[in-house]
Amino acid sequence: MTTTPRIAIVGGGPAGLMCARVLQRHGIEAAVYDADTAVDSRDPGGTLDLHADSGQIALEDAGLMDAFLALARLEGQAKTRRDQHGTVLAAFTPAGDDQAAPEIDRGQLRTMLYEHLEPGTVRWGHKLVHVAPLGGGAHRLEFADGHQREADLVIGADGAWSRIRPLLTDAAPRYLGVQFLDARFDAVDTRHPEVAAIVGDGHMFSTDGAGRAVIVQRNSNGVVRGYVAFRAALDWAVTAGVDVADHEAVRAHLVREFSGWAEVMRPLITDNDGDYVARSFWALPAPLTWDRVPGVTLLGDAAHLMAPFGGHGTNLALLDGAELAHAIKHAVKKESSLEDAVARYEAEMFPRSGELAAGSNTALARFFATTSADAPHLPPDHQQEHDNYRARAAEYRRRRAAGDR
Repeated sequence: MTTTPRIAIVGGGPAGLMCARVLQRHGIEAAVYDADTAVDSRDPGGTLDLHADSGQIALEDAGLMDAFLALARLEGQAKTRRDQHGTVLAAFTPAGDDQAAPEIDRGQLRTMLYEHLEPGTVRWGHKLVHVAPLGGGAHRLEFADGHQREADLVIGADGAWSRIRPLLTDAAPRYLGVQFLDARFDAVDTRHPEVAAIVGDGHMFSTDGAGRAVIVQRNSNGVVRGYVAFRAALDWAVTAGVDVADHEAVRAHLVREFSGWAEVMRPLITDNDGDYVARSFWALPAPLTWDRVPGVTLLGDAAHLMAPFGGHGTNLALLDGAELAHAIKHAVKKESSLEDAVARYEAEMFPRSGELAAGSNTALARFFATTSADAPHLPPDHQQEHDNYRARAAEYRRRRAAGDR
């Protein structure tokens, strides 16, 4: 290319911020547009693990591994699986130097990425309402406040309900049949010692084999986030006559729904601080591909929304952002075709994300199985998972050094 392309990234989550950061490291500017009013204007959710073979590769490309490790919790990689009676079925304790998949709060990750961008890169309070093709791959973005921007490349990093995705595919998220109520426990070690004992340093997963589960995760600053989950229709609250904004009504419903669970597990379901936040699981068809449309592509959940089992969503989003930025860099520096570069990015992203998305969606279905024939016989081997992350990371670096990346 003879000129630097005008690049607009829609979405200021991990994928969009990572892409902008890596582009800037190579002297290429991009504007990021996000509907949020500030980086911390809403609850970003709980904790996540960044894998050595994906999320951490992207952080290395962004020059942010030291910043990440300063916030990350290596001990948070610990995992315990219990049944509904509280019996430990399996436990994993990471070695003290294990960095295969450290935990970090979602809000901390987003803020870290944002703070390492040049001032003014992110335009907060810009809600996209329309995208108009202009021909030749160019598009005009129109925002709710009347602002308009023309771009040679529009990167959709705008999540599950992406407004950019319809330019590429008719695919839409489908409901996976599982609801969960997000709860939190503050100052857990002093106010909720029974919860602290059950969750330990990392995660605790429990399911009863009848479509009900509890997942609790230790976050930073003495907080535990909990997820009380169950198979249900989207309108379960209406059918059950429960006002999800009424804390006591939700609690009473859960006590009935989880009546077969042991007393030792009950605080995870009933003793949370503040309200329950109702959420639901959705996913795009997997694997998902599309034909090239000049001037448009997708990152992260906009491209491959999947069930959050296996922790691949944010990791792939970060890697997508870094890989696309590298493809753009090569196009700009070598004066080659931007379209060819984006096509190469998509050709590598499709199989990588498709396999993991399909596996994650299957894992969710099995975890919330309602018959023993569908349920997994054993919990995952987390040590093997960590070994696999490290092996794939080494192979990735080998291919990069050989010039195959």
